[in-house]
Amino acid sequence: MKKIAIIGFGAAAIGFIERIKDSNCEVHVFEKSKDIFSSSISGIRADGKLFVSKEMGGNIDVDVKLQKKLVDFYINHTDGNNIEKGHSFKNKDYYKQFYKYGFMPVLSDFYHIGTDQLKIVLKNIYSDFLKYPNLYFHFNKEIKEVERKNKKFVLNNEFIFDAVVVAIGRSGHKLIKHIIDKHPDLVLDNTYVDLGVRIELPNHIVEDLNKEMYEFKVKYKSKTNYMVRTFCNNPSGYVVRENYGDFVTVNGHAKMHDKSKNTNFAVLTTVKLTQPFNDPIGYGSHIAKLTNILAGKDKVILQTYDHFKKSKRTKNLYRVMPTLSSDKYILGDINLAFPRRIIESIIDFIENLNVVIPGIANPDNLVYAPEIKFYSSKLNNEKFKNLKFIGDCSGYTRSIIYATAHGFLIAEEFL
Repeated sequence: MKKIAIIGFGAAAIGFIERIKDSNCEVHVFEKSKDIFSSSISGIRADGKLFVSKEMGGNIDVDVKLQKKLVDFYINHTDGNNIEKGHSFKNKDYYKQFYKYGFMPVLSDFYHIGTDQLKIVLKNIYSDFLKYPNLYFHFNKEIKEVERKNKKFVLNNEFIFDAVVVAIGRSGHKLIKHIIDKHPDLVLDNTYVDLGVRIELPNHIVEDLNKEMYEFKVKYKSKTNYMVRTFCNNPSGYVVRENYGDFVTVNGHAKMHDKSKNTNFAVLTTVKLTQPFNDPIGYGSHIAKLTNILAGKDKVILQTYDHFKKSKRTKNLYRVMPTLSSDKYILGDINLAFPRRIIESIIDFIENLNVVIPGIANPDNLVYAPEIKFYSSKLNNEKFKNLKFIGDCSGYTRSIIYATAHGFLIAEEFL
């Protein structure tokens, strides 16, 4: 019987376990959180937005049938299959409208579980896994060292396994760095980071889009030549602060039952830098920390769109009230922290989007910063037969379904 260790219990680990649970492998899952209820399972933790699409979510090829199978897997673990659905740009009129003004619409089917249902879903998945005698869960066990000895791997100089699967998401970059330091040739690419803001506006401005699609996904090549895109649209949702430990960023989510009067979504600029640059997480972290310095400890900056565009500090709000609580932000000027080309790219995107969706660029709409999406280093999964990186920590995925699928497909390789 082969002994396999999985480090981290997130979307990728769930996909791996789901595929391998019926085998004769002995699988041990190590999760640093103290229990399933406190486990911070990345994208599953907040919002629970699932999609079926070949146009986003990662740099691996995932068959649409497998994507839908995994979406159904999560939905079947809700209570009563209570979800929200949307179809992004299946309506040809909408597609033509955006395309006419230079946008690249992204086709996708969306399934929204909601933040308030996620704990139930995760508990149900975990409870099902506990029924298998070859699956063992070790909570409150943070793995800090992975050493290769005699063709096997030793975790924390204590646990010996035939194979190790690392599934720690982007938040596990310390362990990834530890492994890379010992095997630097694992890194294939390390040059991308997404910098941007989160927009918040009244529901009525995007009401028709929300009803039609739930989430509209578009890309746009700005005048700076950067590719800018929308990300994580939350109808009747809430803006939240995301704590990375030594800095905070802004994010958004939506609940199934508790609704607000606002919609929020991110506008992200993808930055690809060339050699000698090799630290996108460091670069993005420095910008986040600079923003936090201006806002005060553990706070983000909030600005009206008109002031953001004119590089003026916001001192008062008008018609749009934030869903983020006032103790988590300060009214200020994002321009003091962000690079000029990023600001120009975002403004160009919003002004052009306003042509298609009048009201997007209203002067009193809200702009929060920093919104930063980190790309993990793209790692070579062919270097070792018995050491694999799955999900977002591998650099190949950036969504719940693609991370789950990555774990599922790597488990098939093992089998």
